[in-house]
Amino acid sequence: MDPVTTDPKRMARKYDLIIYGASGFTGKCTVLELVKLLQNNKIDKVSWAIGGRSGEKLKAVLNEVSAETGEDLRQIEVIQADVENPESLQVMARQVNVILTCVGPYRFFGEAIVKACIAESTNYVDVCGEPQFLEEMQLRYHQQALEKNIYIVGSCGLDTIPSDCGIALLQQKFEGEVNSVEMYLEVINKGVKPMKINYGTWQSAIHGLAHASELRGLRSLLFTKPLPKPTFKLRDRGTLHYSDVINGWCLPFPGADPSVVKRSQYYFFHEEQRRPAQIRAYFKSGSLFPTAVIILVGLIFGIFSRFKAGRHLLEKYPEFFSLGAVTRDGMSKDEMDDAEFKVTLKGEGWSRKLTGPTDQHAEPPREKMDVIVFGRNPGYGATCIMLIQAAYTILKEAEKLPSTGGVYPPGAAFARTTLVDRLTDSGVTFTVHNHSEISTTTK
Repeated sequence: MDPVTTDPKRMARKYDLIIYGASGFTGKCTVLELVKLLQNNKIDKVSWAIGGRSGEKLKAVLNEVSAETGEDLRQIEVIQADVENPESLQVMARQVNVILTCVGPYRFFGEAIVKACIAESTNYVDVCGEPQFLEEMQLRYHQQALEKNIYIVGSCGLDTIPSDCGIALLQQKFEGEVNSVEMYLEVINKGVKPMKINYGTWQSAIHGLAHASELRGLRSLLFTKPLPKPTFKLRDRGTLHYSDVINGWCLPFPGADPSVVKRSQYYFFHEEQRRPAQIRAYFKSGSLFPTAVIILVGLIFGIFSRFKAGRHLLEKYPEFFSLGAVTRDGMSKDEMDDAEFKVTLKGEGWSRKLTGPTDQHAEPPREKMDVIVFGRNPGYGATCIMLIQAAYTILKEAEKLPSTGGVYPPGAAFARTTLVDRLTDSGVTFTVHNHSEISTTTK
């Protein structure tokens, strides 16, 4: 039975979904994409509301989305709730089945919402790309979420549904066993103006790097059992390499994907006795000159993030230190529509499956299969669609999620659901390429 729809308390709740932080740019885009998904029958009708600190700003968002979509949103309720007022968050949480929160950096604004969801037995999803926050939430709240029969699933946007759910899909489709996956992210800009980075993402990166040393101790508590050491280790391609996979110069990807994927692989191994896959993540940086600029900006960013005064300067002058790549005001519709993304997951393994997940193959992995994830407007369009469809999947398919609740990465949470099919139908396509034929169906 589905614990979301059979729990009497949750059956009586007023809303299926609440978008929290809807007055921010990501939140507004999430409202817009929700209305579009409903208009295009990509999800069934749901009851929903929006929440945040300022009722006036939230109403303005509804007016803007109404004007853009032609949908009358005057009946949509605005709920005022503030992370500095825990009681207001609990009042909001007890009215809804799933909260979608778009308020970052999550290290500052995320845990208060998680606590409210735990207190009120409410499911939670976010678009966090901060490994420390994601892992701390699992360490602190997994058991409580399990006892409350709710799901806390972070990183349900570009970080990290394409990689984590894509690798889970690859492992399902691979006839034998997957040894390793190399991930390549490519952002394609078809317009004149380059794609911008949201200021909240910039802030998250600053503080994530500043506290990176804390991750080792955290992980020693989270990963108490080891993963088997692979006989055929996936090699690191180094700081800079030219990839014939996506035909361009590539750098190591600094996002949360490797850490999130590892959490899913840890779950698959220890809970489902499946061989864990290794992962390396990279992004296409372009020609050599822009790559050199990116490396220089990264070095300065890394140095300044280490001390308080440097972090202050990075936060105060993001446009200067990012060479104009960071914006506080979001992006125009044309700028967003001009951007596309492609995630290539290059898998290698064996055609034969051994008896146990720790048994070792004698021969090197030679079988290959790729999963390619493609979508438009990666930062706001595709990310918001992923967030909504993740929340909708919890709402409709909780019986297919692990156990009866808990804190999970998206790959582990949604591996047995139809999320990938829902996303493909909504414009974020997952394509399986087995090197002999290409299939756009994921079923």
